[in-house]
Amino acid sequence: MTMIRMTRMGRKKKPFYRIVVTDSRKRRDGGWIEAIGHYNPVSVNKDLTLDEERLNYWLSVGAQMSPTVKRLAGKK
Repeated sequence: MTMIRMTRMGRKKKPFYRIVVTDSRKRRDGGWIEAIGHYNPVSVNKDLTLDEERLNYWLSVGAQMSPTVKRLAGKK
């Protein structure tokens, strides 16, 4: 199954996340198909960037969002 979830980037105690489309069987930071956004929780205003067009495309072809991405996308 194809999932839309976050992969951790950055360094120790300074996380930065990419929102990616990946196979659900891959590890969290394993290979991914496409990056469709990013999230920076350390920033003062918690930057979130999502490519809505690509998100809607992947949802239309059957990709599932992880609970965290679903929560973040709902806030946007």
